[in-house]
Amino acid sequence: MKKIWKNSLLVLLAILLIGAGGFYYWAQQTYDASDTLYELVNKEDILSEEDWLLFEPEEEADTGIVLYPGAKVEPEAYSYYGKQLAEQGYLVAIPNLRLNLAILDLNKAEQIMEEHPKLEHWYLAGHSLGGIGATSFAMDNQDVVKAVILLGSYPSDNTDFSDVAMPMLSIYAEHDGLSTPDKINDTKHLLSEQAVMHEIKGGNHAQFGVYGPQKGDEKALISVDEQQDEIMQVITEWLAQQEEPEN
Repeated sequence: MKKIWKNSLLVLLAILLIGAGGFYYWAQQTYDASDTLYELVNKEDILSEEDWLLFEPEEEADTGIVLYPGAKVEPEAYSYYGKQLAEQGYLVAIPNLRLNLAILDLNKAEQIMEEHPKLEHWYLAGHSLGGIGATSFAMDNQDVVKAVILLGSYPSDNTDFSDVAMPMLSIYAEHDGLSTPDKINDTKHLLSEQAVMHEIKGGNHAQFGVYGPQKGDEKALISVDEQQDEIMQVITEWLAQQEEPEN
């Protein structure tokens, strides 16, 4: 009997190890930035510092933006946002996440904030699964997070902002095959009353970053640079509204 139990435990352990190894292998099959990114951003402008990419403005910033990547997407794929926002005076950090999944590293933004204690305001942004990580951190840190930006994403069911006074910007795409418009609409009730929604006509899920096609996504009817430029215009205008002094 003892031998049977011992053998059963060994089999169970082997299954767990194989499962863990398979998950680790899957998580490491990431989406790298495509060649198109380097037509938009010079490699020299993408600076890696400690455990994140950092884009700093020429003059000292008072506001920071942390952008959580989508699942298994390399941070570099979001460098166009970092470069453009840094040129407008924001410090932008795009972190490496544990096993490339935001849900396994929800508090990553805290490290970045501790490294830059002089910054007065912080925005949390996230693409896809990164948006779930961003909203989770924002919900638990309302004293330090000023607002949230969602890129092809939405809060999880247990992260309800409907009674939270926090500005939110949700940008979604017409042909997103993963965070579909239906999913965006079905979870709209989880956003705050101050949430602003914007649909990218012709856009898709993968073009919220610059990393090429993604399994399960639909085909975009606009180019990646068109989608990125529209996203940047929407974010820029929305950020300017958040910076306006209250009457």
